[in-house]
Order: sequence, then structure tokens, then C-alpha cells
Amino acid sequence: MNDISTGRRNFKLVVEYEGSGYHGWQRQQGFLTIQEVLESRLEVMLGTPVAVRGSGRTDAGVHARGQVISFRSRTALQPGAIQRGLNSLLPHDIVVLEAEEVPESFHARFSAQRKTYEYLVLNREFPSALGRRFAWHIRQPLSISSMRLCMPMICGRRDFAAFMASGSSVKSTERHIYRAEVERAGDDHLKFLFEANGFLRHMVRNLVGTLVDVGRGKRTPEDFRHVLAGGDRRRAGMTAPAHGLYLVSVHYNDHAGEETGRIP
Repeated sequence: MNDISTGRRNFKLVVEYEGSGYHGWQRQQGFLTIQEVLESRLEVMLGTPVAVRGSGRTDAGVHARGQVISFRSRTALQPGAIQRGLNSLLPHDIVVLEAEEVPESFHARFSAQRKTYEYLVLNREFPSALGRRFAWHIRQPLSISSMRLCMPMICGRRDFAAFMASGSSVKSTERHIYRAEVERAGDDHLKFLFEANGFLRHMVRNLVGTLVDVGRGKRTPEDFRHVLAGGDRRRAGMTAPAHGLYLVSVHYNDHAGEETGRIP
């Protein structure tokens, strides 16, 4: 697992964080980000600057249960020691859940095969004082059965241009969604789940915003079909707030062909 030419070792960490106090994952001048905090604490622990690669960016306010990062270092420390040491230095809202040494070829972003996101909605008349940073509060009753009718339209390889943030620049707006679900989570929460080979910027939040319109009765499932087929962001619903979104897990294929990196 060492890079023989440099003596560097490659490490993979699974990280959980509450995104409320950060301006997203990626380093940005003048803003506090998750990447900046992780790199600064690793530098303190390892005594040298470290470049951390994430499986993907999360926006300001978005949370993660299973963000995957990788970095290379000449350290003699074992993964368990890195996990314990880093957790002792990190703020309370960032925690390393797993640590392991991986082959030199592993890259947190480019080796990823699939990602799973969840979006949480609090669906009751009154908001929550304790959960206000962790779910989108919607007062009006939502029809799960209507929103479920839209899920087969999303699954498979589709062009999701209608649900991409305005001003984004990508080579292709096609993505393959393997799972799209909505279910009750307790008495007053709804949970949306999306698993895909990749996501466009704000894609999950824009999907949820449009699905919620269907749940409210402002759109029909057939309207949703036309929005998806039309590819026009202006016809889709609002962008759901960031604080209801969670990066749940990132999936990789190991040498045995099994998926790794999943958080239960």
C-alpha cells in the first residue's frame, strides 16, 4: 500500500459531520469549511501539510453520515492511531468513524462507484426547536402516495438537467439513479433516499423541492414527468433547504468486488 518511490502511504477515512457551522466541504477563501478543518488538524498531528481528497462536495449547511476522504502521508502511525488522534483534535461536530490504509490507487472521489443521499422533512403543523437544523419543516400535509408515483420516473439513466443548479457547467447532465424512495420516519418525519452513480449540483435538493410540490397537490405526477423530460430548471420546484440533506454513504468496489464504505 506504500508508494515505493516516495515512501508515502494512502489512507481512507469515513467522516461524519454536522454542516450547520461550515460553508460546505471544499476550501474557500474567507469561509470555514470541513476540508480546511480536517487538513489543519492533520497537519498538527502529522507535522506536515496534508492534502485531503473528498468523495464529493457538500454545500453549506449539508450534513454527512458517511463522507469518505483519502490522503497520503509518510507517517508511521497506524490507522487506529490516526483516527484517535484526529478525533482528539477535531471540533465536536466532525468525527472520524473509520480509518484504514488502502492501495495507492484508491482515490476518495475518482474511485467512488455510487453515492447515497437522504433528505429529511418534518411534516407537522409546528416546527421543532431541537431539530430545526436537521430537517425541512413543511406545515401542510404531504401525500406520500402521490410522491411515490414519481419515483419510477426518476430511476434508471436519465437526463436531470431540469434539476441541476442554474449556472452549472458539466460535460453531461445524465446520471443513473439506482434507488429513489420516500417513506415515513416516525410519526411526523418523511425521508427521501436517492442512490446514484453521481449527482449534479443541487440535484437532490431540486428533486425534493419538486416532489414536495407533488405532495402538496400543487403538481401532479404527470406534471413531474413533463418537468423531467423538458430539461428546464425554471419549470421545476424550489431548491429544498440545505439543512435537510445528508450524505449517507459512498460505495467502492474492493479487490473482491464487494462494496465498501457503506455506513449502516
